[in-house]
Parts: sequence; structure tokens; C-alpha cells
Amino acid sequence: MTALAVENVSKNFGGVSALANISLNVSRGERRILLGPNGAGKTTLFHTISGAVTPSGGRITLFGIDITRLRPDRRARLGLARTFQITNLFPRLTVLDSMLLALGGASGHSLQLIGSPSGYRSEYDKAHQLLEQWDLVGTARRVVRTLSYGEQRQLEIALALAGQPRLLLLDEPTAGLSPAETRRVVSMVHALPRDMTILMIEHDMDVAFELADRIAVMHQGRLIAEGDQAAIRANKQVTDIYLGAD
Repeated sequence: MTALAVENVSKNFGGVSALANISLNVSRGERRILLGPNGAGKTTLFHTISGAVTPSGGRITLFGIDITRLRPDRRARLGLARTFQITNLFPRLTVLDSMLLALGGASGHSLQLIGSPSGYRSEYDKAHQLLEQWDLVGTARRVVRTLSYGEQRQLEIALALAGQPRLLLLDEPTAGLSPAETRRVVSMVHALPRDMTILMIEHDMDVAFELADRIAVMHQGRLIAEGDQAAIRANKQVTDIYLGAD
């Protein structure tokens, strides 16, 4: 069954075509990786799927529901969550307070972070459980801006998972990380339940081939190839454009 269907989606910024008739179908539980050089349109595609940008044409459905014109919060209520290419966190909050806000947003409840936590015991327990699950419990009382970049990337993924999304969009989660930090993020993705659908932009070919069930390759706003690892490795257009083969 299809989790995400992108049908002939285009996006124009003035006279510039950022996306040109992109069609993409991602099955439930699939791990799909988006590859492509800088400027290929990958993040713009994520923006249209998440609702940050309205497409100029085409249609997007999430688990059979047309979300093309829905606000981002409505899409989140349907089970969509995402991370960003540039880490998008509250730098002055603690890690624990960040998780509490994420849980409150996912449940639709407002939380008062100033005052006694006694009225929110279940939320605090759940926040600690999630931080422990993703190896962040030791950072719970730290202010986000004091975390290493790798820890911030881990936290952003953990916050996206607070609402137990059905579709998770990961925008270059290993960008700028050390090899050890990259392995931690890859382990996080491996640990996610298989019924969660993941669409992930990735620049590291080793990570992409390790995690992907299928791979889609974009270039200059167009989808130029789709397939499993063997098909992508054997595709001359992909190697010429993306891998730099002669």
C-alpha cells in the first residue's frame, strides 16, 4: 500500500523551475533515499511534501488523503514529521524541555514549563523514556546550544519521533557529522520500527546504500532514476551526473 504519492509535482520560483513534474510513490514501511547533487531540488521537494511550500502544479497524497493544500500542522496530525537540512531547534531550552514541547505538540496539549512538573508526570516520564531510548538521557538538563552538533542532530530526530509519525522525512541527517556521529545516526534509523515509512535525503553514498530499500536520484529539478542499489550503481546517467564518472 502507498504511504506517499507525489504526482507530477512542479514548483516555479519566478522564472526558475525548481521542480519539474516529479512523480514518486513510496510504499508503507519503505526506506527510500533521495540522492542528487546540490541544487537538484531535493529539499524543495521536501518542502512541498511537508507543506512549507505550495507546489505550482501536481498532487500529493499521504496514506490516500490529498494533502496538496493542507497546512503543515494538518499534515503533522495525519502522521508526517520531518527534520531539516540546517538543525532547527530552540537553542535556549534544555533538552528535556524541548522533548516536552514536542510531546505536547504531538498530543495537542499545551504545557506550562515554568512551575511544578507534578501535573505533567506522564509527559515527563515519556520524555525521559524517549531520551533514554535515543541515548540522550545524559543531556536532559543541558541547554540545547551547549550540545555538540552531532548531539543536536540526534535530538532533532528524537523530537521528530515524539509524535510516532507514520511518515518521517529526514533531510541530510548525517551532514557535517564525524564518522562516529554518523554511525550513531545510522543506528537510530536502523532502530526505527519497520512500519514507519522513511524518505531521506542523503549525501553520503555509503549511508544511502546501507539504509535504502530503494533509491531515487534527482538532477536539476527532475527525477532521473529510480531503483534498488544494483540498478542505481549500474545507471550510467547517475554515475555521470552524480558520481562524477568519466
